[in-house]
This record gives sequence, structure tokens and C-alpha cells, in this order.
Amino acid sequence: MDRTLTSFISALRTAEVRISPAETLDALSAVELTGYHDREFLKNTLSLVLPKTLDEKETFENTFEEFFKFHDISGARQTDSDEDEPDESDNSGEGSGTGQGLRTGSPPRGSGGSGEAREESEDEFAENLGRGPLADPTSRLGVLLMQNDRVELNVQVAAAAKEVKLQEIQVFTQKGLYTRRILEEMGLADLQREINSAKTSEDLRVRRLGRELKHRQDWLREQVRDYVEKQFLLYADAHGFKLREELLRKVKLSNIEHRNFRLVQEIVYRMAKKLVSLHSRRKKVYKRGVLNVSRTLRNNMSYDGHIFDLHWKSVKVDRPCVFAICDVSGSVANYARFMLMFLYSLEEVMPKVRSFAFSSDLGEVTELFERNSLEDAIAKTLRDFGGGSTDYGQALLDFRKKCLSDIDNRTTVIILGDARNNYGDAQQSVLKELYDMSKRVIWLNPESRSTWNTGDAIMRKYTPYVHQAEECNSLIHLERVVGNLLRTVQ
Repeated sequence: MDRTLTSFISALRTAEVRISPAETLDALSAVELTGYHDREFLKNTLSLVLPKTLDEKETFENTFEEFFKFHDISGARQTDSDEDEPDESDNSGEGSGTGQGLRTGSPPRGSGGSGEAREESEDEFAENLGRGPLADPTSRLGVLLMQNDRVELNVQVAAAAKEVKLQEIQVFTQKGLYTRRILEEMGLADLQREINSAKTSEDLRVRRLGRELKHRQDWLREQVRDYVEKQFLLYADAHGFKLREELLRKVKLSNIEHRNFRLVQEIVYRMAKKLVSLHSRRKKVYKRGVLNVSRTLRNNMSYDGHIFDLHWKSVKVDRPCVFAICDVSGSVANYARFMLMFLYSLEEVMPKVRSFAFSSDLGEVTELFERNSLEDAIAKTLRDFGGGSTDYGQALLDFRKKCLSDIDNRTTVIILGDARNNYGDAQQSVLKELYDMSKRVIWLNPESRSTWNTGDAIMRKYTPYVHQAEECNSLIHLERVVGNLLRTVQ
């Protein structure tokens, strides 16, 4: 498979251009016909195969220009003393099409070099070796450095980058790690041994070579570091975003800073959309292949036992009627915020959501969500019900008074709270009534299980009367709970 093209497609995917395996194969077939000789033709061809929307086409344009950018690496810095040096500009040319080239500049020259004074006081070769002929290098990287062939050097750096999988770089702090890996892949160990051996050589030409290789090694390290940085900008911008997104999915919701709320909200919508696509089904799902024998025979009796009409078993899938009771006191407010956001983002498959909020007295906020945008409704809920001392017993009594007649064997009751009741009456008998009448009662506690019964927490009193008690303090936990709820409702 064409590694250049697959690397480019990887860069597109990290830039959030959706590309399927089938489209990847189409792109490979197209490149087999076009090749890489005509850059503009290649760009136009791939733009017909890979991006689909206007936004994706714009992203494709930017990514293509960045990925196949070529930096002129033949522009050596000239000084007055360079006039008698051979012109090496003929070595310039286009890169291999595998990403950005090395930055403009040339390696330090040898004995016929630039003439710039070099500070030797801190150099490992402190002895003044003067100017003169150099020995021939023996290491593979040393030969490459002394050839002054920047195109070949660029190709070797790109090849080494592929071998160490530079395209998998994710965070900026990995820059030094990948720089070292690329240099090692190019033969840094052999070069370093040659330099160390040259220090103690009795041959003046060898010591001069060691000094020159040391300078060129330092120059190469800088070039590779710049190359890695450019590749990071190409491959890891989206990776970094996804890494941050993945972190926000796992981190405790109480630890999320307000500046990240917008991003978390986007994550919630995407997670909800995924669940909608998985569970958006008609109320009746007919399982073809499962024959209802009794009904088939009964309905064909008029045909003297001949079977003309087949009847199939069906499974009725009811959309769940959910009652969400949320503690919105200070320590639990963020959990309630995102659970309500989650539930109301599932309106296609979970339209019967009635929401209640409390810190002491409980109130229904369903209409508040119907009249306002989701974000405004959540803000008003937290404002109106977020004050006061937490009283789970009173909240359960209020819920019983308002909704007990609406609870039946199709109802799911979700309670989100830490069960810290300020040493008040738990009123667990009310929860027992809900347990007996509903299809399921789920308690989501944002605290770790080890703290469920410490201090004023009374989970031990409520746990016998819930069908499921879960630790739930992150978006991943919320997604799992809601996903399981949708799968089991039949």
C-alpha cells in the first residue's frame, strides 16, 4: 500500500475529514493512475475522491498544502568568504512528497568552509587543529553529512521518520523523543562512535574530520528537531484536541473548569447522537424467521388446515418513560447539568423525560426545558433549586406527592445524588414504593463507592430499594448507563 498516501489520509482524518476504507481504496486507485509527478493534478484528483462537504474541501486544501509543502533546502547562507566555494545549488530539488522538508540552511562546511570563526573553548575538540585536508568518514551518517547533498539528507530524514512512526506523535512534549529516535534510525550511534574515536586519533586529518562531524551532527539535530515540530503541527493538532476530549470524557465532572463546559457540551451531543443512531428503532420490531405457530394455525383454520398466511412473532420495543430526579446542590450541580443535557439530547429515542430538581424541596422542571434552550433551562434549574440544605427525605416525599400515580411498570426512575442527607430522615419507605411500582430504579452516585456510607451519607439505607446503584462521575459513566438503559427497555 502507498505509505505516502496513507500518511496523508491519516493527516486528513486527524483534521476531522471523514474518510471510509472504501474511499481510501478509491484514492489509491486514483493515485495509481495519476502518480505524484503533477502536484496540481494530484490535488484535483484527490479532492474529487476524499472530501465531501464544503468544510471538508477547505480542510483538504489546507492539509494538502501543508503535507506536500516543500521547503527549499538548497539556499546556503552566503558570506564574502564563500565566493571561492563551489556552487552547491544544483543539489536542490523537490522532496519525496512525504511531508515537509528540512528548513532552509546548509550544514557547516569542511576545511574549505565558510570561514566563520568557531568558538572552540567549549568544543570537545579544544585543540586548534587548523585548516587542512580531512580523512574520509566511515559511518553511514557521516558519509551522508559530508556529501552536502541536502535532497538525499531530506529523503533520509523522511524515511527515518516513517520508520519511527512520527505520524503518531500526539503531544508537543514528545518532540525530543521523536528527534532522538529519527537520529538513531539514521545511524547516530555509529556517527557518535566515529567522533569519539577521532578525538584520540594520532592522525591530524581524522581529528579534523571528528571536529567537522561534531559540528554537522549538531546542525542535523537542529534540522531534525524543526522537522519534527512541523510534522507535529500537521499530524497532532487534531490528535491533541482528541486527547483533550478523551481526557474530558474520563475526568470527574466536578473537576471540569467552566472554560471547558462548551467542549464538554459538544462531547455530550456527539455521544447522544451515537446512542440515537444505535437505538432509534420503531416501536415494533418483527423478527423474521421466528414463526408464531399457534397464531398461524389459528388464522388458517378456515382453509381446512392449509397454511396460506404466516404470522411472525414480534417484540414490542417501548421508548422508556424516564423520571430524572437530580440533586443540584453545590457539590453535585455539575453532574446534574450534564445528565440532564444527556437525557434531553436523546429526544428521538427517549421523548418521555420528566425532570425534577432539588436541594431540599423538590420541583418539576420539565416545562422549563420545553420553553427554553437546553443550556438556559439548565442554568435556571441550578439557579432556582441549587440553594438550601440537602434533604433527600423531603425530596422523596415531594416526588411521591407529585408523581406516584404516574408510576407504572414501564417507568424508569433515575436518581442522581450523593445521598448526603445532613443526618435527616431518609424516608426510604418512599423509595421502596417506587421500587415496587416501577420497572426499575437507578441510583447514580458521583462519589466513589468507598465513601457511600461515610459521614452523613446514607446510601446503605437506599441501596436495598434500587435495581441498580452505580458510581457515575464522568461522561463515560453517563454514556454507559444511558446506553444500557436504552438496550434493556423492551
